Amino acid sequence: MPNIYKYFGIVIYFWSNEHNPIHVHAEYNGAIVKISFTMKEGKITRTTYQKDTGVFPPAKLKKLKRFVKTFKYNIVDKWCDYFVRHITPKCMNITVRV
Repeated sequence: MPNIYKYFGIVIYFWSNEHNPIHVHAEYNGAIVKISFTMKEGKITRTTYQKDTGVFPPAKLKKLKRFVKTFKYNIVDKWCDYFVRHITPKCMNITVRV
């Protein structure tokens, strides 16, 4: 389970045996949200958030959505690194607000 980002207590990761569509999981204090990306011609056309476990605090969800909006192509690139290029991404700890 590679962690790819840590952002103010939110951990963004994917499982080692993931599947399409491209998606990651975000966890905060046991609450988990699945974030999926719809791609068309190399562009992200849609980002969806689906509750998985627990209740993600609204303020943290707002921060997460802002983070994902800013880093969405980096997130997809890390997913592709791992599953297509077989490169294990390093976890980045982001300590500034986006």
